[in-house]
Formats: sequence, structure tokens, C-alpha cells
Amino acid sequence: MAPDPLNFLYRYDNRCDIEIAGLVASTLAYGRVNQIGKSIAAIMEPMGPSPRRFLLSSSRRDLEELYRGFRHRFTGAAQIVALLGAIGRCCETFGSMESTFIRGFYQEDDTVLPALTAFVKRMTDGAGCPLPFLIPSPEGGSACKRLHLYLRWMIRSDNVDPGVWRSISPSKLLVPLDTHLHRISLLLGLTKRRQADLKTALEVTSAFRLLSPRDPIRFDFALARLGMTGDESAIASLTECLRI
Repeated sequence: MAPDPLNFLYRYDNRCDIEIAGLVASTLAYGRVNQIGKSIAAIMEPMGPSPRRFLLSSSRRDLEELYRGFRHRFTGAAQIVALLGAIGRCCETFGSMESTFIRGFYQEDDTVLPALTAFVKRMTDGAGCPLPFLIPSPEGGSACKRLHLYLRWMIRSDNVDPGVWRSISPSKLLVPLDTHLHRISLLLGLTKRRQADLKTALEVTSAFRLLSPRDPIRFDFALARLGMTGDESAIASLTECLRI
């Protein structure tokens, strides 16, 4: 794979460490790719071989000292310390991030949205303050692109996504809708909505579900990568082949 935040997940073998690395990597997956990698490394490398063990044994003061001066575009040390504190608290209370998430999940739910809303609330409680940019709630109408990217990594299992969570079907996932996927979705006729918000993410996911009911976001990685390259001829060819 080309440089991608997902690469950080494959540095760990333990399921709980992978899910922590995934949450950190996905929340910082904005901005220039090279800087994203440097910022994720600056957070993960001090944790050593087991992020879960590190967070369970670290106080808030320890985290403040360790990450003093951290900055990734709009995200400073205070937000990162709050995020890591919330992860540690959830692991301590529920055992893992998966266990935290599934406390709000019911098999009859059409999508992961109700569980994601409950998950964000638990994370916010654990952080001790709202973190609307790093962990936004779907209740505000946001597409929550990076949180849905995290869920894709955790729930899907293939040559790209590690899929360490086994309690939720990929059929419940929503697309991690960013500007690249939104542009291609407009070209493919998957949506006519001009705003990349939650309603558009639901609309695009519904269109993909017609093609792959059990795994509607299986196309996300390839389409998002195509959008990032800006290869207009390739996008045009894809549009002609896959227009729905």
C-alpha cells in the first residue's frame, strides 16, 4: 500500500492494541499524507509495543507531560491527551474499544449509526470534554468520515482492512464520505446531493448496498484512492462502466 494511516495498525498483533492504533490513526487522518504519518508516529511510538497496557498504566499528568507541544494542524496536545484518556478509560471500564462500541449496538439496527452515537457519548464522557472535531457525533448531521473509516478498518476483513471486530456485520457500515468519494459518487449518479454530510453518506451507502448488500463499502478503498489521484480519464472510464 501507498503511505496510509492504516499501515500503523499492522505494527501490532494484539487485537486491543490494533483497535487503539486504529482510533488514533483515523482521528488524525486529515491533512497532508506525510504529515499524518509523522503525527500518528509521534503519538504511537512513545506507547511502546502495547498501547493498551501503556494507557492503562498512565495518568492524565503522564500523558500531558509526554505529549507536551504536540500539534497536528487543528489538533493540539490538550485534545490528544483527552482522546487518549478517553480510550484508556473505556478500556479500563469495558475491556476493549469493541466492547465499548457494542454496548450501543443492536442486531436489528439498520446501520451502525445508533451505536456510533452512543460510542461518541461514552468517549466524550471519558475525555471529560467534547471533542467535536476528533470524535464528532452523527447527531449533528456530520458524515463522521474518520469515525466510519475507523469502523471500516475494525469490522471489514480483507487484504486491506484487518477486521479485528467480529461482533458486527459489514452490512451495517456506512461509507467514510470525504470530498474525493463524494465527487466520484456524484459522477456515478449515486447521489445528487452537493453537501458531503450524513444524509449523503446514507444515500451513497444505499446505492452501494444494491450492488453488495452484505458488504456495501467494499468499494470505498479503491474509489477513494482513485479520487485522490485526480486521474480524470480513469474516473471518466469508471463512470461509464459503473454508472448506476
